[in-house]
Amino acid sequence: MNKENPKFLICDDSVLARKKLTDTLIDLGYSDIVCVANGQEAIDTYKKDRPDVVILDIVMPVKDGISATKEIIEYDKDALIIISSSVGTQSHLKEVIKAGAKDFIQKPLDPKLLDEIIKHCLGKIE
Repeated sequence: MNKENPKFLICDDSVLARKKLTDTLIDLGYSDIVCVANGQEAIDTYKKDRPDVVILDIVMPVKDGISATKEIIEYDKDALIIISSSVGTQSHLKEVIKAGAKDFIQKPLDPKLLDEIIKHCLGKIE
């Protein structure tokens, strides 16, 4: 894992959400970013590219973020997955954490909070 310039995989079915998240990551100083539009693409891209951090939406076509999280964690138990969703119910939160996600951030994203979550997941802050 490259903690200085980590590789990110963004997965969201909304083009606008992917663009906003990409812009936010760039503003935070990150530059190695790959985007996909559904959970199956996230799984396939994860296996191919082995990103350091995955940021997944929950509600998507083809395969949702919870299913994608489970499959990525099955493939790599150490995967760093952050769920980013506007669907922030307690049941969803419990499901994604149980599936293996490291954290959850509510949309619209707070850039400062996202940066803290990323740094925490990468072990840069406790």
